[in-house]
Amino acid sequence: MIRLVFGILVLLAIFRFPAIESRIPHSLESSGIEFSALNCRKHTAVLTDFGGVGDGKTSNTKAFRTAITKLSQLASSGGAQLVVPPGKWLTGSFNLTSHFTLFIQKGATILASQDESEWPVVAPLPSYGKGRDGTGTGRFNGLISGTNLTDVVITGNNGTINGQGQYWWDKFKKKQFKVTRPYMIELLYSKNIQISNITLVDSPSWHVHPVYCENVIIKSITIIAPVTVPNTDGINPDSCTNTLIEDCYIVSGDDCIAVKSGWDQYGIKFGMPTQQLSIRRLTCISPKSAGVALGSEMSGGIKDVRIEDVTLINTESSVRIKTAAGRGAYVKDIYARRFTMKTMKYVFWMSGNYNQHPDDGYDPKALPEVSNINFSDMTAENVTMSASLSGIDKDPYTGICISNVNITLSAKPKEVQWNCTDVDGVTSRVKPDPCSSLPDKNVDCKFPTDLIPIESVVLKKCSL
Repeated sequence: MIRLVFGILVLLAIFRFPAIESRIPHSLESSGIEFSALNCRKHTAVLTDFGGVGDGKTSNTKAFRTAITKLSQLASSGGAQLVVPPGKWLTGSFNLTSHFTLFIQKGATILASQDESEWPVVAPLPSYGKGRDGTGTGRFNGLISGTNLTDVVITGNNGTINGQGQYWWDKFKKKQFKVTRPYMIELLYSKNIQISNITLVDSPSWHVHPVYCENVIIKSITIIAPVTVPNTDGINPDSCTNTLIEDCYIVSGDDCIAVKSGWDQYGIKFGMPTQQLSIRRLTCISPKSAGVALGSEMSGGIKDVRIEDVTLINTESSVRIKTAAGRGAYVKDIYARRFTMKTMKYVFWMSGNYNQHPDDGYDPKALPEVSNINFSDMTAENVTMSASLSGIDKDPYTGICISNVNITLSAKPKEVQWNCTDVDGVTSRVKPDPCSSLPDKNVDCKFPTDLIPIESVVLKKCSL
């Protein structure tokens, strides 16, 4: 018996699992914090137990990496949650683990380090071939990242992640990077993911980037970035299946949500679409970009996207489709309804000439299919131009349906309200009157009545 007890003490000393299950710090024990998650965890730890210092100056990269490495050993015994308590926690990039929750408490801010040595450089995504910034083949690992994970929750009671993007924006503008800037949250080849109830501020580039993932819930997050800074996209589901994005508030200098699936010949070869995507109850402010963009990197295909109950304020366009010769694949079976828009440059915007390419190896004969695009039940005020719809010569966008849309123009609107080339479809009850290639046919545009599987998932009630 003495040997057994001694052996247990030795193991605890070796693995040094502080604050796990049996010894929870008093501040958490008495907090009574409850939250909703895909799964609850049996074990709890706090960043300070692994040497974390929340003064905003001390690097916590080692603390995060050590904590997650040790907690990963609890995955098979109920999983673990790591709590980031109030304070300012400076850190470089770190990777998550499976059956794991990262909980960011109210009053806690994870600060992204501006020391590039704390950001590993990794290979480009196979569906992109090159870094998306067009600077070489490498890219910085995401601030919070992970690959081949199952059952991961990033949540809190409105804690914050601050990307401290100014350093990265300035250096990128001066063309001083040889690799692509990091994203704030990037999970690859993973499933059963939840990101919720946190605030994200000033990412170096895209804020949330699930790529090659399935069964993803992103809900009740706030994203804030300067409206003057490009590439600060809010949420970019990329080659993902069965994704729900709901109840999010985004202010961005780029697309609030950009749906993607790979770039030109690399995306065509990888061949993984984004499909079964539901976006609902989004509020977006983006004066220079779209509320929801489809593309331009869509070379694995985008299909079965449902977007509803969206509020857009001072935003360049509602749903923008961006493609080009060389992209290949398709954007099809897109359904959008119940939009309220105030102060818009465009309501509808489709572009077939988005000619950014990874290199000269793309095939200009790889033309995308854009079809079965449905918009209904929308109102827009203070609009400069109702629609700019441009398909591709000899590859028109077809099956466009727009119904029950009322657009009120700004004090100085464009003289031509509907500019339509290489598009085909129908409209009904749309004001101002659409172009001749979208004649009035007295129809109601479609919206699916079924749910995608992720919409039926019920989160569990968990606590710290």
